[in-house]
Amino acid sequence: MLNDSALRRVIAVALLAAATGCSSEKAGGDKGGGKTAPATQAAPATQAAPATQAAPATQAAPATEPPPPATEAAPASDPAGGAAADDPLKAPADVAAPPADAEKTASGLASKVIKPGTGDKKPKAADSVKVHYTGWTTDGKMFDSSVERGDPAVFPLNRVIKGWTEGVQLMSVGEKRRFWIPAELAYGANPPPGAPAGMLVFDVELIEIMPSGM
Repeated sequence: MLNDSALRRVIAVALLAAATGCSSEKAGGDKGGGKTAPATQAAPATQAAPATQAAPATQAAPATEPPPPATEAAPASDPAGGAAADDPLKAPADVAAPPADAEKTASGLASKVIKPGTGDKKPKAADSVKVHYTGWTTDGKMFDSSVERGDPAVFPLNRVIKGWTEGVQLMSVGEKRRFWIPAELAYGANPPPGAPAGMLVFDVELIEIMPSGM
């Protein structure tokens, strides 16, 4: 067995050896021989969020189309479908020939009521009448008008052209009638100077009957 002195030497040597080993390990570590701690792993780059898709541009509403222009009211036509009621001098649409619904007499006189009269009294050939009238040739040319003059005409029925004598006797007071008077009931095939030729068209309004002898 080791005595106390020998045992102390053994322990001292062991401690010295242990101290020397620790110093060498530390020195090696300082010189880079030690194990280097691994570098901290870089965090993966955050993935960029995808760009928000732009909302499609709102399509502009098409410009509102302006409303169509107001339709101009057509002038009122008289019941016979001819001249406008507010323009008695304008040639009627049927000036060229009597329409199918016109009344015709045995002589060839054609007529159509534009405005009904009042009462049943009608003039006789010997009576005088007060009338407003406008006359056209069949090409639409106006040749005479008491309406244009603003002065009703007064004359005895037996002193005018045959078509007038016959036609006005068909009328009652207040009535307006259109006549298509053939040449033979007007001024004939060879009219006097200044008189219109051919068939004539008249709008006649009977204002008053003045019996003969008055």
